[in-house]
Order: sequence, then C-alpha cells, then structure tokens
Amino acid sequence: MSISRLRKVIANQSAKLAVIGLGYVGLPVAALFSENGFDVLGVDVKPERVEKINSGVSPIEGNEPGLNELIATVLETRKLKATTDYQELGDRDIILIDVETPVDEHHIPQYDALRSVLTDLRRVMKPGVLIIVESTIAPGTMNSLVKPYLEKGGLKINQDFFLGNCPERVMPGKLLTNLETLSRVVGGATPETAHLMVSLYQNIVKADLDPVDMITAELVKTVENTYRDVQIAFANEVALISEALGADVWKVRELVNKSPYRNMHLPGAGVGGHCIPKDPWLLAYGVRDKEIDLKLIPAARWINDHMPLHLAKMLENAFKANHINTIGSKVLVLGYAYLENSDDTRNSPSQTLVLLLRNRGVEVKVHDPWVAEFQGDLYDLASGCDAIIIMVKHSEYFDMDWKRIRKLVRNPIIVDGRNMDLNHLKQDYEVFCVGKSYIDQ
Repeated sequence: MSISRLRKVIANQSAKLAVIGLGYVGLPVAALFSENGFDVLGVDVKPERVEKINSGVSPIEGNEPGLNELIATVLETRKLKATTDYQELGDRDIILIDVETPVDEHHIPQYDALRSVLTDLRRVMKPGVLIIVESTIAPGTMNSLVKPYLEKGGLKINQDFFLGNCPERVMPGKLLTNLETLSRVVGGATPETAHLMVSLYQNIVKADLDPVDMITAELVKTVENTYRDVQIAFANEVALISEALGADVWKVRELVNKSPYRNMHLPGAGVGGHCIPKDPWLLAYGVRDKEIDLKLIPAARWINDHMPLHLAKMLENAFKANHINTIGSKVLVLGYAYLENSDDTRNSPSQTLVLLLRNRGVEVKVHDPWVAEFQGDLYDLASGCDAIIIMVKHSEYFDMDWKRIRKLVRNPIIVDGRNMDLNHLKQDYEVFCVGKSYIDQ
C-alpha cells in the first residue's frame, strides 16, 4: 500500500487501525478512533484487561469523564475489539504503539516493552503499513531503535512501510479532553509521512497538528515535561527558602505571578506520574554520547525526588516539638495516587514517603478513595494516629469531618504537603504546611 492509497483509506475511514497497549493512552485513543468510524483492534498483553474492554468496561478506575460511556458505545457498534493475539495485526493498515517506556534506577530507558512489540510486529505487519509510536521516547530512538528493529523483518522504511512519532499529551482525569483539544506534534520519517499522519489525527484532534521530522517530535515531548519538572523544582526550592526565612511561599507565588511574564509553578510534596519523573532522563539520555555536561536537569530531578524526604523531616520536627517519639508512632497518609481524583500510582511521592517513614519505625496507615488497596474507612484509619499527612488533594478530603477526626486521633498534628488551606483548623490542630514558616506553627 502506497502513501496515496493510505491517504484514500484514511479519508473514507476504511483504514483498519490497531492500537498496541491499552492503558491510559492507548485505550482512549482506540475508543476515539472507533467513535469516529474506524475499525480498531486493540492489543494488550494483559488478558484481564482485554476481557474487561470486550465486555464494555473500562479498566481505568480513576475519574475519567466520558470514557466508560464511550467504551460501552464503541463495543456495541463493534468498531472496537481487544485481543492479546498479535497475529490479528496482519491485516491492519495503521498501527499505533502506546506502551510504557520507564527508566531504571540509573536513569537508563527500559525499552523492553517497546522492543517486544517491535519484534512481534515485524513478523506480522503487512507491506504498506503505517507505524506510529505514541509512547514518549528519548530523542533519537525512532532512528536508532524503532527503525532498525522493524527493518529486521525484511521490509524497508519508506518503501515497504512508513514510520512516524506522535507523542501523546494526556493527563489522568482528562484523557478524552486532552486527546481531543490539545495540539499534537506529528513527526514523520519523511515530510509526506508527517502530512499523512496529520490527515489521520484530524479525525480525533480538534487542535493544531504540526508536521515535523521525528527527532523534533521526540524533543518537543521530552522538553515540555522537563520544563515542567524544572519549574516545579524551582517552586519547591523557593518553598524551602520561605520556610527557613519565616515566609509563606503561597503568598510569595501569588505576588510573583502578578508580574508580567511570570508563571511560578506550584510547590508541594513531590512529583509523580509516568511522565515528569521520567522524561527529563529520556531527554538527557538522548545526548549521552555528546560532550554536554548537564547540570540543571539532574538538579531539578534531585530536588523533586527529595520533597517526600522533606515531608518526613517536617513530621519529625512536629513530633520533636510535641515530645513524641518517631519510633513507634502511628501516622495516616492521605492519598497514594500521584494526582488528585486518579487511581494512577506510578512514581507516586506517597510511595517514597511511606517507605521512608516505615524505615524510621513509624506505623503507617494509608487512605486513598481511588486506589482499591487503600479504600478503607478513613475514620477507622485515623483512630489512634499521632499525625495526618496530606499527600494528595482528592476531592473527598475537602469534605472530611475534622471535628470527628480530632476526637479519634491521639495527637492533633497535620502535615500538609499540598496546601489545602487548613488555617481554620488551627484551634484544634497543629498544622504544618510545606512552604510556610515554622515560626507561625
């Protein structure tokens, strides 16, 4: 199938699509293309996930407006089907890859899932197929890994298959909205491929689609998340400075942002999720063999990774001021997901904090209304606690009965890592908030 032929089947929506990886990105992408008239085959290695999707149920547990209803609808119209069998990809015209690309403890990309997909895919993909990687990858990966792996099957790029990179831009809780309304950078191995990809994504994206080369697309995605990481690190460092000087970082931020062209980010208990803790290392990995001595990016990562440690220190300071022994104390951590109103626990700062506290002899209880493992009774968990640490601003926590909790806890100490504005509780609790002066506590 030629580029012109692909262009025709995209235009009349007769192109057969496939999406490999049915997680936070792949599933809503598959559902949106199905809703817009395309025959879509979803492939995932987890049979239980495939079974749920084929029964019309979304396996994503977080608050995702419209996703459950959309999955049910496209299953009824038989436009979407899920499978674990790669052999079924043999008749697909366009294949999108949406698998995880984590980094290890040494900040090296772990492309096991991507390599496995490419190895299986090259055995079954038909001539003329368009392959698009939506996963976030280090700059240069399309040319150094994806292209060679696919060509090992005997087909040649731009002759027998076409290749591109279109990084996703989504956040849990806004998956469908982000996919439809945020602009996308569309990187093709050739300008013609990039424009072909634009014609495909126009079916589901209502924002700008910018055709570029693959290295530019790889750079844009890793740079945009690195920018956020660096800005959050700056805000966190200002929070530490404000605490030390007896100031309120939240007031400082408000006034700084009144100045034109300033956008100081939110400080807090740490940075989580699949993207921001990882993508700066992917960007850095892209120049690993170049003579560039990176300073800012690693420093920002260090600051953000250490914010849970700072929360633990705040707790210990509060205990010391109240003559409470850290060893043997009991603490309730509110929130285990990395983001409010989400079930996504990937790289959650709460994971780090819980481990730190337990290693210091603290008995840790965890509550999270969105994470199945921690959906216990909030008030039962609070009983007998020496402190409560707020790590995630779930909506449910704004409706807590703090007077009831005051009667249940052993010591009325709150460590607020997300600035839930709990000043009204200071008659009944000692409230320690990140970025606010200890002098006032």
